[in-house]
Amino acid sequence: MAAMIVNTSLVSCSDDDDDNDPVVTQKVTEPLNCKKPDYLQKGDKVALISPSYFTPMENVEKTADVLRSWGLEPVVGPNVGKTFAGKYAGTVDEILSDLQWALNDPSIKAIISNRGGYGTIHLVGQQLMKEMAAHPKWLVGFSDITTLHEMESCAGVMSIHGTMSSFLAKGGTDETSTLMRDLLMGIVPRYEVPAHPMNITGKATGTLVGGNLMTFAPVVGSSADATAYKDIILFIEEVEESMHNIDRQVNMLRLTGVLDRCRGIILGEFTDCGHDLDYASVEAMLRQYFEPYHIPVLCGFPAGHGDVNLPLVMGAPVTLDVRSDGATLQFDIDGRQQVVNAPLQ
Repeated sequence: MAAMIVNTSLVSCSDDDDDNDPVVTQKVTEPLNCKKPDYLQKGDKVALISPSYFTPMENVEKTADVLRSWGLEPVVGPNVGKTFAGKYAGTVDEILSDLQWALNDPSIKAIISNRGGYGTIHLVGQQLMKEMAAHPKWLVGFSDITTLHEMESCAGVMSIHGTMSSFLAKGGTDETSTLMRDLLMGIVPRYEVPAHPMNITGKATGTLVGGNLMTFAPVVGSSADATAYKDIILFIEEVEESMHNIDRQVNMLRLTGVLDRCRGIILGEFTDCGHDLDYASVEAMLRQYFEPYHIPVLCGFPAGHGDVNLPLVMGAPVTLDVRSDGATLQFDIDGRQQVVNAPLQ
């Protein structure tokens, strides 16, 4: 089993009993070492759960049909369809119960989130990391699901930053969906990305962590902080945020030492982000923070909240090669490799 962040070096600030994960952790000095869950086979069961905001049952049912067309057996979480406080997909206990059910049921081989929104931060410190480590299986999602990816990585398990029911319900035949399906089945993409004017050239290896900036930045310093490890390749995407707020959060990453641990940066989509500061783009604004570190920076990778959301294996060892004529992102894990020419965003 890969080394976990849940160990005697943790300092807990929680009043919960010993069965729960600690909430706050000291910094660590070793790299992440995550286990790859087993790839899926035809006939495997896949859980559909709602860890964040409420999802209409119509979308869940359409996604179940897509999974059946892929030869998989969908199983809907017992609490899916519930609401709490007008937005959440149930209470924290109900959401936690569905996650624990999906993790602990040995017949379920993967977990797909129905949508993001907000709320997964409530799950930090709720024993999930111990169960993730004990039952490694693919967990899929993006946006607010970033918290769960961070928890999976800290528990020593890889996961997939990829599309959810809110998008799969449209039919599941687009490249975003089929690449995620193929990855679950063991066909691993090797992305070739066109050159971007804000790229910084270089080559690096490290462990891929990160996701939605406003989701992973608040858990820096907690037991769910995958950026606490050394030799990371940090992926960042965002949606509907002002430039100054993005600037604030990246400054926080700099001030807390996260950027010191980066061996490379991947900037995904910054969908509908405001131009309240006088920069040509978000990438142009952020480049000034990354240049002093002399690490490769890949801009415009098509993952995040846009129409194209290519799947990424979080917690995986990766090789990032940024050249003047383009870039390559390779996942250094077993599986059948396929070259994917990624469109520039």
